[in-house]
Amino acid sequence: MDPVIIVGAGPVGLTLALALARQQVPSVVLDEGPGKDEPRLARTVVLREDTTALVERLTGTSLDGAGLHWAGWRSMRRKQVTQEVRFDDVTDPAPLHIAQHVLTGTLRAALAGQRLVKIAVDSRLDGIEQEPSGVTAHTRGPRGTWWRGSHLVGCDGPRSTVRKLLDIRFPGRTAVERHAVAALRTELPWGDEALLHRTPPWRASGPSAGEVIGRPLPDGVWRLDWLLPPGKDLVTPELLVGRIRETLAGWSGGSTPPYELLDTGVHTVHHRLARRWRVGRVFVAGDAAHLLGAFGTQGLDEGLRDADNLAWKLALAWHHGSHEALLDSYQEERRAAVAARLRAADQALPVLRGGAGIRAYVPGAARGHDVLLTDGHLGRGPLGAPGTYDGSPLAPRHLEAEVPVDTPPGAPVEDVRVTAEDGSFVRLRDRLGRGALLVLLIAPGTGVWERRHWVGAGIMPRLAAAVTALPCPAELLVAESYPGAAAHTVLLIRPDGHLVTALNGVRAADLYAAAEAAVGGPDGSREPSGAEATAGSATQ
Repeated sequence: MDPVIIVGAGPVGLTLALALARQQVPSVVLDEGPGKDEPRLARTVVLREDTTALVERLTGTSLDGAGLHWAGWRSMRRKQVTQEVRFDDVTDPAPLHIAQHVLTGTLRAALAGQRLVKIAVDSRLDGIEQEPSGVTAHTRGPRGTWWRGSHLVGCDGPRSTVRKLLDIRFPGRTAVERHAVAALRTELPWGDEALLHRTPPWRASGPSAGEVIGRPLPDGVWRLDWLLPPGKDLVTPELLVGRIRETLAGWSGGSTPPYELLDTGVHTVHHRLARRWRVGRVFVAGDAAHLLGAFGTQGLDEGLRDADNLAWKLALAWHHGSHEALLDSYQEERRAAVAARLRAADQALPVLRGGAGIRAYVPGAARGHDVLLTDGHLGRGPLGAPGTYDGSPLAPRHLEAEVPVDTPPGAPVEDVRVTAEDGSFVRLRDRLGRGALLVLLIAPGTGVWERRHWVGAGIMPRLAAAVTALPCPAELLVAESYPGAAAHTVLLIRPDGHLVTALNGVRAADLYAAAEAAVGGPDGSREPSGAEATAGSATQ
């Protein structure tokens, strides 16, 4: 069968290629560049703990040292500290701050030895054609040619050629915010803590007072972002150096400490959401599908979730045929999740930036502002938390044995220690993304015995038989405990780590129905509509 064509060799496209390869699906990555990225320390990303784990799982490489897990976060207003957060590995893991070119380099290195992925450099897409059996892409340049694929995914950024060729509208707002950015090496009083400083005392009051954010990177490097007043005023080198010197002096007690300026830029935030994320056999993901970034929300973090969501669905369709309802669910789940974050940011924007009506939004005025902003920067609350798929078309209906656990259906599961089928102890996340549903039995006491002593005892034989009879590939795991789950609870988990359901014991009929729903319905597929089958045909 033909490989999946991935247009774009940024972090989202490379992650998708690795995720497909993990599930034995070949892909071709069309890279319009030369196959390497320019080092830019002023272009960084912040990843939540679970998306960091996704990258580490796919690359087989720890990102510790490549980026920095912050020790804490503090919010300040003028001279007062209004909020402090300390991170720990168990209850409140720190986000990872990493330069984007370093992240991309890690992904490229992992792909270098991957036999199922071909990267075609200097290949710029200029045409797409679709038919019921596949999709054909044409590239121009020194290596211009036709490429044949089973599906095509546009991960080609905000100016996506794929989106334009398919005539997908991309409505939203332009220049929601602008920030002047500098990456520099210096020593600041905060150590490895990130800092949000609003209305710093060295700036005049009013619209230009703004705020400055300091985010540490490895090796004593900091990324500083200054919120610019509305408008298109030119950010000159003199203006930027002035901001750097006054900010460092303000944070260091009056005198500017030594610093080395490494990189500069202007970061403009747009809010846009593609109308469609699927047209026939073609999909869009990452910045090609959405742009968000005000208040610290991180578009790349959402882009990696797009790749994780789509990869297992494409893999199931590639190995087992059609599964149209399952492929449709990519747009329904991911677009709804990103749209919710965009709505939250757009509702908060006039409150936090305009200052009007704050009491109607969050009691506590300025302190309420800082809580909302912190949530956005740290991936929490309505501005920052990842979406759940509680309204998913893949959610099972009317299960008599369904019971509540601390993870609601549609949300990401907790990373507990489990026993795999070979008897080894692993983390639950290590088993994700392999193309199979996970069936997790909660069985206290099993952790102290070898698997051979309990695999044939109690309810295990019945559960193993029920898992074998499921309508799709599934792996049986056992855990000593899971938050909120009683003994003998059975959890059904999707390959991307979202909970399908929790059942009270071995209920074979309910487990089968839930697994059937999780892959798109009773037959796992439906015929594409006429619009889906024909609307995707496009050429230059």
